[in-house]
Amino acid sequence: MRSIQLSTICRTLALCAGALAVSGSALAANGDKTVYEKAKSSARAAFDTDSKQCGSLTKNAKDVCVAEAKAKRTRVDEEAEAAYKNTPKAREHAIHEIAEADYNVAKQKCQDKAGNDKDVCMKEAKAAETRAKADAKATRVAKGAKMEAKDDKMDADYKVAAEKCDALAGDAKNSCMEQAKTRYKK
Repeated sequence: MRSIQLSTICRTLALCAGALAVSGSALAANGDKTVYEKAKSSARAAFDTDSKQCGSLTKNAKDVCVAEAKAKRTRVDEEAEAAYKNTPKAREHAIHEIAEADYNVAKQKCQDKAGNDKDVCMKEAKAAETRAKADAKATRVAKGAKMEAKDDKMDADYKVAAEKCDALAGDAKNSCMEQAKTRYKK
């Protein structure tokens, strides 16, 4: 049971990370504020509906239901915001918030357990949250490093091209330098 819960949480977080990557380009290619506001409004409406359905439940079942409704709203809100901002930092923030919301759901589900089973459940939930946050940070840092490496390569290639142009004279040299500047975005 515990490994099933953990694998479900991990799959959910992995799907969330993938959805953020896709929705980031699909929803907010132009930073479309209308799409963003519509998603936020939809999340509020869904949360209100989901919360009302929790009203008929009692005790921990109600707490789990409310936590799930909040997590669903957080997921939509954060994905919309990350797509709207369309930055690595916004996507990382969204994954952090979604991981915390999923952790809160998992904690509520663990409340139905007792003793060591409850302790293990809580540790697994926390571990899933920590993994999701660490993966989000690693992805952002790796993308930043790749961009920096790409810029360094472009600079090095431009210097080589400029040096080759130095062997030329007059219009040929000027034309060569213009081509190098255009090609290497200088």
